[in-house]
Amino acid sequence: CVPQVVERCVAAAGYSVGEFAALVFAGALGFAEALYAVKVRAEAMQKASEAVPSGMLSVMGRPEANYKFACLEARKHCESLGIEDPVCTVSNYLFPESRVIAGHLQALEYLQQNARKYHFTRTKMLPVSGAFHTRLMEPAVEPLAEVLKSIEIQKPLLCVYSNVDGKKYMHSKHIRKLLVKQVVSPVLWEQTMHSVYERKQGTDFPYTYEVGPGNQLGAILRKCNLKAWKQYRHVDSLEDEEIEET
Repeated sequence: CVPQVVERCVAAAGYSVGEFAALVFAGALGFAEALYAVKVRAEAMQKASEAVPSGMLSVMGRPEANYKFACLEARKHCESLGIEDPVCTVSNYLFPESRVIAGHLQALEYLQQNARKYHFTRTKMLPVSGAFHTRLMEPAVEPLAEVLKSIEIQKPLLCVYSNVDGKKYMHSKHIRKLLVKQVVSPVLWEQTMHSVYERKQGTDFPYTYEVGPGNQLGAILRKCNLKAWKQYRHVDSLEDEEIEET
């Protein structure tokens, strides 16, 4: 049943804004306070997005794809267009063949047009308004930092892994620091998955539950760790579905 699954939970992680949900689940943040912080974060990131024509590009690449080099050449292309200090960088590490690249729209258009040169097998613009998890979001840092200072944050009751470095949150000051840093840092989801499921050879993998709409994180887990994915289950709503005792 649900209570037993929750009680036995040993770790949690949330993707991007989902980190707030993971921290609420772990008892580090109150629900209402987290919701308010997410609202401030969203409004500040939207305002930052409006300052520069930017976006995010989902990329699938061959093993030989060099994302950093591609981003470097895309920035050079932007400079040739007269754009000062252009941004083009990996903003989300999903699984070995997949990245999200974010930055100035001209840089992303260049990468789409030159996909074959960089060994990209598929590129797709994401339906978002800005280059999240890059330094173009710096205007959102201060508003989020201020709201996080004003709310109570506790040490998590169970391990919660950070998007910023793939490591466990340690204490309230650490949480405040990394939640702010996350806004302008890439989401290291692939690296986080490796941290969560690291164990001695022969040790059983835990049951994994993805809670919320869609099963994208499960699909990513399958690409990162097939053995761990075999113990995966998607839960659309904790109220509507009963989880069998495991």
